[in-house]
Amino acid sequence: MARIVVFGAGGRVGRAAVAEAVRRGHAVTAVVRDPDRHPEPAAAAGVAVVRGDATDPAAVAAAAAGHDAAVNATARLGVPSVEHFTAAARALLDGLGRAGVGRLLVLGIATTLETAPGVRIMDDPRFPAEYRAFSQGHVAEFELLAAEAGPLDWLMVVPPMDLTPDAPATGRYTSAVGTVTGTGRISHADLAVALLEEIESPRHHAVQLAVSH
Repeated sequence: MARIVVFGAGGRVGRAAVAEAVRRGHAVTAVVRDPDRHPEPAAAAGVAVVRGDATDPAAVAAAAAGHDAAVNATARLGVPSVEHFTAAARALLDGLGRAGVGRLLVLGIATTLETAPGVRIMDDPRFPAEYRAFSQGHVAEFELLAAEAGPLDWLMVVPPMDLTPDAPATGRYTSAVGTVTGTGRISHADLAVALLEEIESPRHHAVQLAVSH
């Protein structure tokens, strides 16, 4: 049994990650900014729900103490993308280091994946500027982790463009490093399967791992 802390546990992907971790018999701490707004994680046995902020190093360290791995599924649509994702990356590196957590999985976004060597989806001149600005936050996050993670074993897991919220887990998915793969869709449940498999048996490190059906 692993001890896993999930930041952003109130969102769809966060809830799916919590549910899959519980299904596999792990102990889970679900971190949300406002527990009163997110009662779902508390309904599962083996889940401790705590208040916390993934951009606050002290809060990260407090929530992550005693855990083996962390998942960051946070997003703040009211904050500029680069600001949020780099602040979270810095806080996670600091806080997880203090807490002695050795493995971090962060969620990426499909638009940063390559369709050809050196050509990302977001580089297409027809790509909407507002979505490019949001995507840049994940680019900055990846670059910061790559430059500053030190001994922390980290991975960015990147779902495809089409996330299906209510489809059940099949346990099957394809993966590729840095490039678009599969059908271009995946369920939240199977995305959670991919996350948990990389916690239980880490196979990829310090890369963007694209997962898809």
